[in-house]
Amino acid sequence: MHHLKDRIIGTLLGLAAGDRIGGPTRMAFQLATCLNRRDGFEVADAGLLYLQWWRAGGFDTGPITDRVLFLVDRGISFEQAARQADAEAGGLTAGCNPAHRCAPLAMCSLLPDAGLGQLAMAEARLTHQHPLAGDAASAVTCLCRALIRGEPWPVALAVAAVARHPETCQALTPQPFSELSRSGFATDALAAAVHFVNDAADFSEALERSIAFAGPSNYCPVLVGSIAGARWGRSQITPVACCHHGPLIPELTSVAQALVSKWSSDATASKHGLP
Repeated sequence: MHHLKDRIIGTLLGLAAGDRIGGPTRMAFQLATCLNRRDGFEVADAGLLYLQWWRAGGFDTGPITDRVLFLVDRGISFEQAARQADAEAGGLTAGCNPAHRCAPLAMCSLLPDAGLGQLAMAEARLTHQHPLAGDAASAVTCLCRALIRGEPWPVALAVAAVARHPETCQALTPQPFSELSRSGFATDALAAAVHFVNDAADFSEALERSIAFAGPSNYCPVLVGSIAGARWGRSQITPVACCHHGPLIPELTSVAQALVSKWSSDATASKHGLP
């Protein structure tokens, strides 16, 4: 149970370590809060928490999520707002924000492996209509869940690639450095994250190399943080790696520990075993 707990908490604190600006971490915190208070996932409740956070000054959501929350705040539904934002963007809504914020879904044992990917897609559709945004978020969720369960890295990648779009499958296949992109396109950010986690010996190496690659872009390092945190656990994440979030870290740790409490034993953790 100790190693399982380490990987669960590492998934969220790793995300925070990789997030150099703050929005993805705070959206993931809202999602974790939703999962804890509902003992499961209610997409409408997650949307409400995102909206409340945005109204209070939420930032670094990416332009599509920001537009959707603006429209919902003006009185239309999330479904209508996501559709309108997609139309306004000419269908270019395959951004990585859903993949950034989805990590708590992987941490919640009350969500069985069967259907977990579909829940991640439903969560992504709150803001992003493009199927690749949802597929990448689903892949990240399933990858983190497999790693939390202690699956070896190649097995976890294979699990995450089941029934994916071709672009997502390619992103889950480690690519050479020369093929990587710094863009916020969901599968580009995922491909870069997979590269750095695949090539590293530990959490710090993966994160440091991804940050050097990304520069000021807050794209692939966020995914590296959550994926590497699920792979290597909280024990490899130094306090200084998350210090830029200040007083939010104790709150993140608290919601992560609440999710851990639902995994009562290794036997429970295997209850819904991987395919």
